[in-house]
Amino acid sequence: MTFVQLIDCRTSRFDEMNRLMDTWVEQTKGRRTATHALVGKDRSDASHFVEIVEFPSYEEAMRNSNLPETDRIFQDMVALCDEMPTFTDLEVVRDEQLNRDVAREWFERVGKGDIDRMFERVTDDYLDHNPANPGDTGLRAAREEVAGWRRAFDFSFRVDDQIAQEDRVCTRWTWTGRHQGDFVGIPATGQNVTMTGMTCQRFREGMICESWWEYDRAGLLEQLGVLGE
Repeated sequence: MTFVQLIDCRTSRFDEMNRLMDTWVEQTKGRRTATHALVGKDRSDASHFVEIVEFPSYEEAMRNSNLPETDRIFQDMVALCDEMPTFTDLEVVRDEQLNRDVAREWFERVGKGDIDRMFERVTDDYLDHNPANPGDTGLRAAREEVAGWRRAFDFSFRVDDQIAQEDRVCTRWTWTGRHQGDFVGIPATGQNVTMTGMTCQRFREGMICESWWEYDRAGLLEQLGVLGE
């Protein structure tokens, strides 16, 4: 379970503390277990800072705290603080990445149900970047493309994993389908096929406004007998 540590401190020497954190990052390369660090400054008190450090688990956090560099940096950090910093240890019991949830739902819906409903969370000025197309396309073309895939295949997506950062979500997926209709001139074969790929989607106000696609189209054509072994 993800573990988060909050470090609450007051200091008038933040620039020095910031350089101290840079030193720790440099010295612990290849050995630290922290995955994410965030520092916030209190808008009402310029000397009040909170650092949020994320770890994969409590056990990993303990491994990190036992590094000799961590202890040295901690002692130096205390010297820079106006008073003793406080630590709060949190086990994460709920972690919702709202854009990530929308992306997962989109992939779960794309192979079934009403296409109009599938595009309810897509903006009118949506832009699609697909290497299979000669150029970038908009919302209408994206809808038509999905409809074409659904005529050609009875398919579904399995979301393998997702990474969310700022306004973007990257989804790595596995696609499986049965070839039931014409696909780029290939008549239906009834064959079961698979394909892997990744899609990066950009969000605006909770809506998908742009997508970049990368997938094994050549592998799919090979399964359909178009490309040689």
